[in-house]
Amino acid sequence: MFAQIRIVLIETTHSGNIGSVARAMKTMGLSQLVLVSPKTEVDGQAYALSAGASDVLANARIVDSLSAAIADCPLVIGTSHKAKSLDTAVLDPRQCGLKVAAEVAQGPVAIVFGRESNGLSNDELRQCNFHLCIPTNAEYTSLNLAMAVQVVSYEIRMALLGEQTLPPADVPEKFPTAEQLEGFYQHLETTLDQTGFIIRQHPGHIMIKLRRLFSRARPDETELNILRGILTSVQRFGRQGRQDD
Repeated sequence: MFAQIRIVLIETTHSGNIGSVARAMKTMGLSQLVLVSPKTEVDGQAYALSAGASDVLANARIVDSLSAAIADCPLVIGTSHKAKSLDTAVLDPRQCGLKVAAEVAQGPVAIVFGRESNGLSNDELRQCNFHLCIPTNAEYTSLNLAMAVQVVSYEIRMALLGEQTLPPADVPEKFPTAEQLEGFYQHLETTLDQTGFIIRQHPGHIMIKLRRLFSRARPDETELNILRGILTSVQRFGRQGRQDD
């Protein structure tokens, strides 16, 4: 189960932070590190601050986009400094650990951390199923990247170890991967464009609202296939109508 947990760092600017994150991960039994367009190389400082977690750094995967980092993940949780953002359900670290433990058997789980300076963009947060906010002291909220990863990794470890001591539970619904969800959103936008529901030059506002709607509903894989079948039916009906004309 631990090997299914993926820590994703976006556009990290300090190599020492990457090394410190690797150290935080390894102390909690996590090993899968993905770097999205890092602004620095994994250099000697990174290895020095990893304090022996050199294997995590050596096996780190570097990709060009968040979508590439999470494409095969049924569960994606993005960190946010806001207690409420974009109408998406917000978890604290303990709730995050429990959510991961409940769903990790379905496939890889990604925990996404943003830039040191300004975190994740709204577009990146929209690609996540849930948002994670660490409830720090309101009078002093300073928490560096490695500290945040350490807190979240600890809660995930405790939840996974606790899950192993419980009797087997019913398998949860199988949720679609991030790549499957993006395919649905593209299909939805194309269909709504064809029916004239959205303005082709300005689809963003409607699609953002619809993404929020389906993010809250979180359809499982079967339900998503039904929705795509409906969209295909609408497209087929539209083509038939044009032929009849």
